[in-house]
Amino acid sequence: MSSDFTPDQKRYLEGFMSGLQSARAARGLGPLGNPGGNGSAAPSGPDKEHAEAQARTVASGGKLVDQEKWKQAEHPFDAYARFKEQASSGIYPKPEDNFRWRYHGLFYVAPAQDSYMCRLRIPNGILKAWQFEGVADLAERYAGGYSHVTTRANLQVREITAENAPLLLEGLADLGLTAKGSGADNIRNVTGSAAAGIDPLELLDTRPHARAWHHHILNDRSLYGLPRKFNVAFDGAGSIATLEDTNDIGFQAVEIGEGASFEGAAIEPGIWYRLALGGITGHRDLARDTGIVVAPSDAVAVADAIVRVFSANGDRTSRSKARLKYVLDAWGFDKFLAAVEEKLGRRLVRVEGAFVKPRPSYDRLAHIGVHAQVQPGLNWVGVALPVGKLTVAQMRVLAAIANQCGDGDIRLTVWQNLLVSGVPDAKVDDVLANLEACGLSARTSVLSAGLVACTGATGCKFAAAHTKEDALAIAAHCDGRLTLETPVNIHLTGCHHSCAQHYIGDVGLIGAKVPVNEEGDTVPGYHLLVGGGYGVDGGMARDFQANVKAEDAPALVETILRTWQTHRDSPEETFAAFARRHEITELKALVDAIGEAA
Repeated sequence: MSSDFTPDQKRYLEGFMSGLQSARAARGLGPLGNPGGNGSAAPSGPDKEHAEAQARTVASGGKLVDQEKWKQAEHPFDAYARFKEQASSGIYPKPEDNFRWRYHGLFYVAPAQDSYMCRLRIPNGILKAWQFEGVADLAERYAGGYSHVTTRANLQVREITAENAPLLLEGLADLGLTAKGSGADNIRNVTGSAAAGIDPLELLDTRPHARAWHHHILNDRSLYGLPRKFNVAFDGAGSIATLEDTNDIGFQAVEIGEGASFEGAAIEPGIWYRLALGGITGHRDLARDTGIVVAPSDAVAVADAIVRVFSANGDRTSRSKARLKYVLDAWGFDKFLAAVEEKLGRRLVRVEGAFVKPRPSYDRLAHIGVHAQVQPGLNWVGVALPVGKLTVAQMRVLAAIANQCGDGDIRLTVWQNLLVSGVPDAKVDDVLANLEACGLSARTSVLSAGLVACTGATGCKFAAAHTKEDALAIAAHCDGRLTLETPVNIHLTGCHHSCAQHYIGDVGLIGAKVPVNEEGDTVPGYHLLVGGGYGVDGGMARDFQANVKAEDAPALVETILRTWQTHRDSPEETFAAFARRHEITELKALVDAIGEAA
C-alpha cells in the first residue's frame, strides 16, 4: 500500500475497499483489483488512483457525493453489456446509469426530450468530409435528422431512442470517430486553433498536439473518473480565437526572444506554449498565466501530470467545488505546480514576461467569410450556422463542397460554425453558390457572427429559457434596426453551467424564471450582463439587469448596443471597453435615456 498513507488511513482504506468489494459482489460484479499479498483490499489496476483519492476522502471524514459512489459500485466502461441490454428493451436509464452512460457519450435529456443526446470527440474540431457525411447518415437513421456544432468545436446529435443508442455509438466507431469520455467526470473534447496549419497569422500548428492529447486520453483508463469534468485547449495564436483561457488548462503559443534563461541555463528562443491554469467561466474565472513555458513536444506529459495531481486532490464531496480552480484557490499556484513537478520528476521552465513577445491580435470575424490561407492561392471559407444547427441535408452538401472544392477537411469552431479549407481562388464562387443553395451562407451580419447559444430548454432539463430560439429572435430584431461595424459577442446560456460562456460575452444572458405576479408564476427569461471578454481583453461580465422576460430581451439588447454606438469615445472603441469605463448605474442611466428617446 502507498507510503503516502498514515497507518490510520491504511486501516480506513482496507475497510473501505473491503466494504466496496462486498457491495460489488452482492450485485454480481467482479472485484475492482487483486488484493494485496497481505490480505488487504488495496486498489490496483487503472482505477487505482481514483480509488485511493476516494478512500482518502472517506478516511479524513468526508462524505462522497453520489457520483463518486456510482463510480465505485460499477465503472461505466465495465457496464457496456448492461447498457445494451437496457437499450434492446427500450429502457432509459435511472440517474446512476444516466451518469455512467455519459462515459460513452450518451446523455438522457428527459424531461426536455425523452431521448438521448450523443456528444462526439473531435480533436482540434477537424474531421474528414466523409466522416461528416457519415455522421449525417447516422443522425438521419438513428436520431432527429440534425446536428449541433458546440462551443467545444464538436458535434452533438439529438433525439436518439434507447433502442438506437448502441447502433449510433457503434456506427461512429465504424467511421473512425468516438464519443468515449465526452461527458461526466472526464477530460472533454480537446480544442485547438480552427485554422491550424493554414493561418498566415499563427505561431504554431496545434493539430499534432491536440491529436496526441486526444489519443493519450483514449488509451489510458486511469484518466477517466476525475472529481469533475476537465477541459484542455491548444491555441496557436492564429486569427480565430480558441478561447483557451476558458479551459482548466490553456496552452497558448508564444514566441520567446533571445536572452531568456532559467536557473542559469539559456532558454532556446522560438515558439513555446505558455501554460495557463484554472479557467472556468461559469464560476467567473479565466485561466491564469503560470509563468511557465512548455515545449510543444512536452505538452502531453505536462497535461497528464496536471490532471493526475488534480485527480488525487480534487474535491469528491461537492460537485460545485470539484473543479481545478478550487484546488488552485486552496493551495495557491506555487504549491500546485510543485506537486506537478514532483509528479513529472523535473522542474518546469519559467520565463520572465519581458522575454515573451506580444501575441498577434485575433480577427473576431475570421470564422466567417473567405480568408486567404498561408498556402498561395488557397482559402478557407467560414460558414455561418444559425446558433450551430445543421440539417442532415446541409451536412451532406457541406461534405460534397469540402470534397469537390476544398481539401476534404471540415473544421468546427468554438463559435458554433465551421470552415471549409483548401478552396482554390477559382472555386470560391462555386462554394458560395452551393452554400446559398442549401440555405447556408459565408456571409452574415456582424451581430450574428458573434451570436452563441447553448441547447436551451428545448433539449436540456437545466435550462430556464429557450436560448437558441431567443438568440435568433435577438438577431432578427437587432439586424433590422442596427448596423454594426465593430464585432460584438452575444452569448445566451440556459443555466448556471454556462455552456455558452455568458460571462465572456460583450452582452451575456443567463436563463432565469422571471416572476410575473405575486402568486409566484414565472415565465422564461434572462439575467443580463455586460462587458465580458477573452484573450487580451479577458474579463468577467458584470450584472446589468435581472429578470428580463425572453420576449423583452431583443429590444433591450438593441437599446444597449445603440447606447454604445451613441456614447462611445470613437468608432474604434469596443463594446467591452465602453462598458468597462462606466459604472453599472451610470450605464443604466445612459441605456434608459436611449430607450426613452426611441
